[in-house]
Amino acid sequence: MFKTDLREKYKTLRSLLSTDDIDSFSINIANNVLKLPVWDKTYYHIFLTIEEQKEIDTSFLLSILHGKDKEVVISKSNFNDYTLSHYLLTENTRLKKNRYNIPEPVDGLEVPVKKIDVVFIPLLAFDKKGNRVGYGKGFYDKFLSECKEDTVKIGLSFFEPDDLIEDTNENDIQIDYCITPENIYSFR
Repeated sequence: MFKTDLREKYKTLRSLLSTDDIDSFSINIANNVLKLPVWDKTYYHIFLTIEEQKEIDTSFLLSILHGKDKEVVISKSNFNDYTLSHYLLTENTRLKKNRYNIPEPVDGLEVPVKKIDVVFIPLLAFDKKGNRVGYGKGFYDKFLSECKEDTVKIGLSFFEPDDLIEDTNENDIQIDYCITPENIYSFR
């Protein structure tokens, strides 16, 4: 399928999920993340949930990261050039939703991209080769292209993979893993 069709398909499937489904699936995803060989790292970048988009509830994963004393990094979006700035998430970090309902840090300590060891990536769909489909603005592809070569890229998905995303291009960055409520997919 093509990205546009996949976006439409998975936004519709997400819209049908109940709050209980989202909670249950998000807990299963967080538990599956615990099985990955990534816990020897220091800086973990995570997205904060856009509840209005029925995204994965990353609060369960945040609890795991804090419980393991990891440095947690979150982003702020720049819609002028579709880039992300990255900030350390601390107990003093003030969050505010932007016009797209993305919770973002108001201020804080900026973290250089090259420090980030693991990135948890929001996505709408992924395929059996490790390609992913996001919302289509390219924020994460730009961000991931700036990361260290050995930064671990982990997609999180409520749904299992499609066979193939047909219209990938050279700017699309593949993921190393994708975690669903039922499975762990490795593309390394």
